[in-house]
Amino acid sequence: MTRPRADLDVSAVFLDPAAFPGDDPLNWTALFGDDRPVVLEIGSGKGLFLANAAQARPDHRFFGIEIAKKYARLAAERVVKAGLSNVRLWPGDAGHLMARRVVPGSLQEVHVYFPDPWWKKRHRKRRVFNEKLVDSIAHALTTGGELHVATDVEEYFGVIRELVAADPRFTEIDPPALGDPEHDHDYLTNFERKYRIEGRPVHRSSYRLQEAVTAVS
Repeated sequence: MTRPRADLDVSAVFLDPAAFPGDDPLNWTALFGDDRPVVLEIGSGKGLFLANAAQARPDHRFFGIEIAKKYARLAAERVVKAGLSNVRLWPGDAGHLMARRVVPGSLQEVHVYFPDPWWKKRHRKRRVFNEKLVDSIAHALTTGGELHVATDVEEYFGVIRELVAADPRFTEIDPPALGDPEHDHDYLTNFERKYRIEGRPVHRSSYRLQEAVTAVS
């Protein structure tokens, strides 16, 4: 397994939550130094999506949340090696950050790819995708903002679709088309690369936040 490189300076990309005490909302302009639209990924892993998307869309800012500090660090290293300045990594819990620290209406997109399915029934309460997260995403997105989801677990995909369908603020839209990768880094994430090579199905859905719909209580 790849190990973080202690000699690589990632301080411009890798955020230290201890430097942001309390639950004050994050200031995107202060974090990035500009006011370009913000795209947020929950569960960034080793950062393949962030690096690819940030390179393809330099007119956007990308913020990744990864609960495993080691993977967040590896994602930051990937970003630094690619010479990208429009990405920030936050090592921490996405549920807490989304509920308390993201300014309402400040995100253009939220991406959640291959969240841990927590296979055992007694552990499923640990799944990141739940009703509370859907509500947090709805508050965080700007009107017309989009939520994009992918998983290889059909059962979990069904749960996710039911959760979002139950919130009238969202309407389902066609997910972006995935082209045939031309090289090893053209995949959406490391998991997607693994599963597509193995021939396993990947379930995807996308949603758009609608205007003037009463929030779910």
